[in-house]
Formats: sequence, C-alpha cells, structure tokens
Amino acid sequence: MTSSNSVEDKIIRHKGLDRAYHWTMALSAIVLMGTSFLPILGLKFPWVTVHWIAGVVLTIIVIIHIIRALFWQDRTAMGIGLTDIKRAIQSIKWVLRSRKLPPDLPGKYPLLQKLYHHAIAGLILALIGTGGVMLAKIDTPFWQRNPYMLSAETWGWVYVVHDLAAMAVVTMVLIHIYFGIRPEKLWITRSMLLGWISRSEYAKHHDPDLWAPEDDQV
Repeated sequence: MTSSNSVEDKIIRHKGLDRAYHWTMALSAIVLMGTSFLPILGLKFPWVTVHWIAGVVLTIIVIIHIIRALFWQDRTAMGIGLTDIKRAIQSIKWVLRSRKLPPDLPGKYPLLQKLYHHAIAGLILALIGTGGVMLAKIDTPFWQRNPYMLSAETWGWVYVVHDLAAMAVVTMVLIHIYFGIRPEKLWITRSMLLGWISRSEYAKHHDPDLWAPEDDQV
C-alpha cells in the first residue's frame, strides 16, 4: 500500500529522453568550455580535436531536440505570452508588498525559465553556426582545411561572435548552477535527475489548468 501511494504521489516533469538530452548537452558544454578556456589559463594539451568533436555532438543533439520540440512536443510550452507578463508584474508587486495576494501559478515553465531557455538557445545557435564555419580551418577525417574560404575581416567577425557567445554561455551556466543548488529550487534539480516531482510540489508551484502532466505524451 505504501509503495502504491509512493508511485501515485510522483508526477513526471521530465521524461527520460529529455533528461538524456539535457545531460548530454551539459557534458558537451563542459568539454567545450574546458577545451576553450583551459589552454588560455596555461594548461596546454591537444584540445582542438576534442573541441570540434564535442561541438559536433552538441550540434547533433540540438538538431534532435529542435525536431522533437517542433513535431512531438507542445510548441507553446516555451512561448511567452501576456499571462507570463501579468504574472511577472504580480510577482514584482508581491515582492514590493504592494499586492496582498501571491502571484498566479505558472504552467510547466515559469517566465524566468522561458527567458533563460531562449537566451541560452540563442547563444548556443550562435556558437554552432560560427563553430561550424570555423571547422573549415582544421583538418578532419572528413575534409581538408580551407582557411581562405572567407576574407580575413569576415573571419575576424566569426571569431568575435563565437568568443562573445562562449563567454556569455559560461556566465549563463554559472547562473544555472547557482539556481540549481539553491535549497528552494532543489525540487526542480531533482526532477532533471530523476524525472519526477511530488504531487504536493506540483500543487504548490504549477497551475493545473496550464499544465496537465498526463497530456505530455512524448
């Protein structure tokens, strides 16, 4: 009886495929950041091959994620609408104590998570785009390098965009880790590790009219 109740009290927030994508992307990002910045700090090792392979892995899983999100998942889940803005205003008033009632509950993803998702997505797409072009400058088993594909000025802009996006991603990852280890956010971190949240956490943090877990089919 206890075991049955325990299972019924768990609500799936992230399916296994989503968690596999998240942690594969995280590992790829860590490898990419390590091979990018450790040589600058003086740790010398043959980083180029590891870097471009990790970049290709990241590109593949991002493409898979985009296809899955477009055709098999709710494309509106990460959309930002007027209700998100309304809840943001309510939250500000609540913090400033100019509102008596707490802000309305969000659906599966609150506004800040949506904003973070869009920001990190834009940065990663910028890295993938510029990194893909930069592959022309190295020899791989699949092609020979062609550093003259672009003009020197164009290469300069490619490097500027790539490097700025890389530094921004480092900042975003640190922010992500910070909020992931905050005590009041550990229930979200657990859901990305184990997939589930409790029914009480669901009731406390989510509006059932905006997110019904049983509707998540894929």
